[in-house]
Amino acid sequence: MLSILTSFLVHLPANALEIKAAVLRVDYPSLLPLSRLDLPTDDLGFAGASLATEDNSTTGQFMGHLYVTEMVPVSPDAMVDRFEALLADGVRLFVVMAESDDLLALADAAPDDALILNALAEDSNLRSEACRANVLHVAPSAGMRADAVAQFLVWKKWTDWFLIGGSNPDDLALAQAYAAAADKFGARLVEERIFEDTGGSRVSDSGHVLVQRQMPTFTQGASDHDVVVAADASDVFAEYLPYHLWDAAPVAGSAGLRPVTWSATHESWGATQIQRRFEALASRPMRDEDYQVWLALRVVGEAVTRIGTAEPSALRDYLLGPDFEIAAFKGVPLTFRDWNGQLRQPILLSNGRMTVSVSPQEGFLHQSSVLDTLGLDRPESACTAFSQ
Repeated sequence: MLSILTSFLVHLPANALEIKAAVLRVDYPSLLPLSRLDLPTDDLGFAGASLATEDNSTTGQFMGHLYVTEMVPVSPDAMVDRFEALLADGVRLFVVMAESDDLLALADAAPDDALILNALAEDSNLRSEACRANVLHVAPSAGMRADAVAQFLVWKKWTDWFLIGGSNPDDLALAQAYAAAADKFGARLVEERIFEDTGGSRVSDSGHVLVQRQMPTFTQGASDHDVVVAADASDVFAEYLPYHLWDAAPVAGSAGLRPVTWSATHESWGATQIQRRFEALASRPMRDEDYQVWLALRVVGEAVTRIGTAEPSALRDYLLGPDFEIAAFKGVPLTFRDWNGQLRQPILLSNGRMTVSVSPQEGFLHQSSVLDTLGLDRPESACTAFSQ
């Protein structure tokens, strides 16, 4: 278990308010990614926690606030036991990096005086029928990411889509999100295909040769389309689509133009300064998971600064209320949806080398916030936990 204790103790009064939080990261067995640029790193998410704790402490030293962050990597089998041990140690604020089912298990095991911030799980159902009153979502939903791509493609007038999805459950759910986004913004699925995940070796010395022969054949004969949209949450095939299609077309979704919460290429709205600080701390670029953990802890720090308490129910009420907002290097203040606990935020569209655009796109309007054009709007969410 790793711990970060603010380095500003010398400036704090004896009666300092202590804000104890834990970042619980559930580490699942996985294959190596297709690209070396995405190789796993031991400090994924935790580096974002370290930076956020420093940022919170910078303000906290002047206000008598002491920030202590525990960083806990854990296996799925040990997750609940470690969660209960943290509760026994007095922790009531949790940033959780876990898949949907495990997030729900933790939410249901939590006492009434605990608050969980979801920094990883993207299942739209968590923001609808399966929502929990003690969970706020800093990670965007799959629907928000899909809507961000859809808005850009429609803005470009690329409205005829060839949708290729994977065969695993998460792939199928992501394909559903893209199909819903197409329907929502007026695009058309001219054809859908499923790429079967047969397992086996993902990367080999001759991999590019096999892909160069197989992927064009797989995409041959598709209906006329403007763009290929890939739904590959399992990271099996999408990266092989660009330049290997039968018909020339741009690729978006899980490869090509990708919807991300953060990118090493992002420089607007003061982002360069946090990029440099993170790289100095972690000796690598910031990833989505790092940004989402950083943002979750900054949400806590901002709320504590404003209302002067770390009591979870008070923080939750303030975060969901009209007075909360936080700057996050995205050009607009971020706020929470009071109907399902989702943090509103723009989504970056990156090609890996540059930030191509940022959604919501110009011209997509909403009666209250254009950010609510991304993901489940109030009438679309079946969440009832937040109305009680």
